[in-house]
Amino acid sequence: MASHSDTLVVFFGATAGANGAKLGSDERELILLVWQIVDLQNNKFGETHRCLVKPDNLELSEQCKEDTGLSVEELSRAEPLDRVLQQFQQSISSELKSLGRNSYVLCTDGPQLVRQVIHPEASKKNLVLADCFYSFFDLRKEFHKCCPDTGSARDQTLSSMAEFLTLSAEEGEKGICEVKTMVAIIVQLLSEPWNHKFANFETVKCKFETGACKSEVVDSETVIRARGLPWQSSDQDIARFFKGLNIAKGGVALCLNAQGRRNGEALVRFVDQEHRDLALERHKHHMGSRYIEVYKATGDEFLKIVGGTSNEVVQFLSKENQVIIRMRGLPFTATADDVLGFLGTDCPVTDGKEGLLFVKYPDGRPTGDAFVLFACEEYAQNAIKKHKEILGKRYIELFRSTAAEVQQVLNRYLSTPLISTLPPPVLPIITQPFITTGNTRDCVRLRGLPYTASIEDILEFMGEFTVDIKPHGVHMVLNQQGRPSGDAFIQMKSAERAFLVAQKCHKKMMRDRYVEVFQCSGEEMSFVLMGGTLNRSGLSPPPCKLPCLSPPGYAAFQTAPTVIPADAALYQPQAILASPRTPQPTTATLPQTVAYYPAQAHAQLYMNYTTYYPSPPVSPTTVSYFAAPGSVAAAVAAQASQSQMLPQPGALVRMQGLPYNTGVKEILSFFQGYQLHPDSILVLYNFSGQRSGEALVTFPSLEMAKQAVAERSGRTIAGRYIDLFVV
Repeated sequence: MASHSDTLVVFFGATAGANGAKLGSDERELILLVWQIVDLQNNKFGETHRCLVKPDNLELSEQCKEDTGLSVEELSRAEPLDRVLQQFQQSISSELKSLGRNSYVLCTDGPQLVRQVIHPEASKKNLVLADCFYSFFDLRKEFHKCCPDTGSARDQTLSSMAEFLTLSAEEGEKGICEVKTMVAIIVQLLSEPWNHKFANFETVKCKFETGACKSEVVDSETVIRARGLPWQSSDQDIARFFKGLNIAKGGVALCLNAQGRRNGEALVRFVDQEHRDLALERHKHHMGSRYIEVYKATGDEFLKIVGGTSNEVVQFLSKENQVIIRMRGLPFTATADDVLGFLGTDCPVTDGKEGLLFVKYPDGRPTGDAFVLFACEEYAQNAIKKHKEILGKRYIELFRSTAAEVQQVLNRYLSTPLISTLPPPVLPIITQPFITTGNTRDCVRLRGLPYTASIEDILEFMGEFTVDIKPHGVHMVLNQQGRPSGDAFIQMKSAERAFLVAQKCHKKMMRDRYVEVFQCSGEEMSFVLMGGTLNRSGLSPPPCKLPCLSPPGYAAFQTAPTVIPADAALYQPQAILASPRTPQPTTATLPQTVAYYPAQAHAQLYMNYTTYYPSPPVSPTTVSYFAAPGSVAAAVAAQASQSQMLPQPGALVRMQGLPYNTGVKEILSFFQGYQLHPDSILVLYNFSGQRSGEALVTFPSLEMAKQAVAERSGRTIAGRYIDLFVV
């Protein structure tokens, strides 16, 4: 790490908010710096300097006023941080000359001042820090090396260390007193019986190192999950958010949703647990105008995101210290030469065609995505300037990317089939009434739960009303990533008890958050568990209920008006809640993509399963497949017998690049002359229930489908070029 240091600069600071062990955790600015030089070899000491720092926000917390004794008037007359840092360097330089020294290392009381205050604030204010701020000694750790029996280093304080060394308490202004105490502790550690040497100082990485993660095992105590990131954030932006903390090489993994787009989350791996713990203190700190949530994560989660087994990915990422750019929206006919020509000579690609990686489906069809390697930041910046320029007939989007994102995208497309299939259920049927769907308001909705809240936490929150909850009546609502959304529904034994819960528990605290409690009906609960939403204007039906999600030839049954059948099947740990649908004759490909009918000896189960729309966010203990009642089962059998389940001849054409407001009417107009029926058009939806920009169109014959693709591909709808291909 480093050799023995002969000169220390004892360094102390305070912010306008929390100080001590929570220094820097509330994102408040620096308002006070105090320092003093200690010549360890000659046992000489410099003057003690105390400088006030003028923050951009002059508001001081009550704790700060009490601890420091400073006022807003005093700070308003102080210099800003950049000038105070200049004064610090000038003062140190002049004193070092008088002592005959030319180098020094900072010594602080804990890592917070350097890692959690100086570096983050300088990064936000675009200040360039001197080299001295990238290395320091933590006095607590140096004390622990000499006195290991006094407890962990992080639990030490200046007063506890001074008390152990039998040092008298120092007096003076805030900062002066602390620096004098630190100097006294240092002098004591240098003397008998410890004869301590200050070596192996801590360092702050000045730059995040990119590259592929090569570890087979990742310590779960070093990983966090950051949530709420701007979608355009790169790994460098995330590293800047955690400035001052050391991130492992290739330790930023941007998470993607099912469409391969960034979902505003990232997993970050730090060099050790101490840095991870400091990162958790930045929960709800800001990146621009957005606050970022920071939670613990596991090593397995990190490896799941960054791990890749594709030889193509390994070869592409073998060139380290390269800047990666992701290109999206490429024409499906684009070649490597087309991409190189688009980028031009001002941003040469590393190793030419070898620096390009096209993303393809398992059958070899292009997805329109590609990754490009550049040797330096300048070339990458030149490439970013071509964002939304035209290649062929399409505009191309360019974003900064990471090695982890490359692995995620390739793994997603190469390992997941285009048409998913659902495995048959293997768990036994539990015959028990489960979810009511009537208008009786015998349910309550909890909103604003901590994301880490468990069923046990909810039961404790309910208190005396726990006895009024129906069996299996707690339903955690998950988001599209399968994680808790902060909402839950609870089925009560009566509407009266539900009313009392809403009255007594509304805005009651769970941990550090208040939880809103509303009375609702079973129908409203079912709509939300099916993917719908509750808003001020009433119910918004789930996307899987929308007409355009019903493929041609498939009609929905009328479900029972009040209660789902008693012989419903319960599945754990994962479940899909869906509406029953009757199979009808359709095209050759649709039966395997839309519905799945598992065989059971004791009950006939049915469900609707559409591969292009995700399963709704529901409780892991919610009903999965529903057993058909006798009348419904008979109807299914009669319908199947009548149609003989024979597929109709035809072919599917997939449309990509549609404007998000495109409906069936616009698609019929696009294919004018082909005499398509509105029922032959299926508009696809994403996780949020919004149109995804894609659609499936059923043509009467394969020849007509190929003709439509040849004639209409590349034409526009509302100014956007549309890509067509036969599925």
